[in-house]
Amino acid sequence: MNWTRHLAMLFGIGRVPRAPGTAASLVAALAAWPIAIAYGHWVLLGLGLAVGLVAIPIAGTYARECGRDDPSECVIDELAGQWIALAFAPPTLLRFALAFALFRYLDIRKLWPVSEAEKLKGGLGIVADDVAAGLIAGLIVLLFVNGGYL
Repeated sequence: MNWTRHLAMLFGIGRVPRAPGTAASLVAALAAWPIAIAYGHWVLLGLGLAVGLVAIPIAGTYARECGRDDPSECVIDELAGQWIALAFAPPTLLRFALAFALFRYLDIRKLWPVSEAEKLKGGLGIVADDVAAGLIAGLIVLLFVNGGYL
């Protein structure tokens, strides 16, 4: 059993035929909800960062095995980025939905500085753009929450 492949694809989620990144983000959001409720946003943020660190060598190894720079079925980076984004959103359905949508938008569109993070080599580049998208999405949600709009 190739654990790198299973972890990179989050045990098959990366094989979803359409939008595997969005599928992985949705699963990540569903898993984040009970974590945020039970343990709080700091634990969720720590888990997101920890997954990001673990994902760097996993994604890099998987990409080398596939012979592609950023295989679409490698979705462990979506788990890290989505959890980071959601860590900034106090757990309500609206706030989580906004963090989810902003993360997906930023990850798909690759606006600056997400596009710069993606230019890094190997597993670091595969994961860094999702971490950057997660941080930006989370900070936007936090601004809306602190501004009284959510």
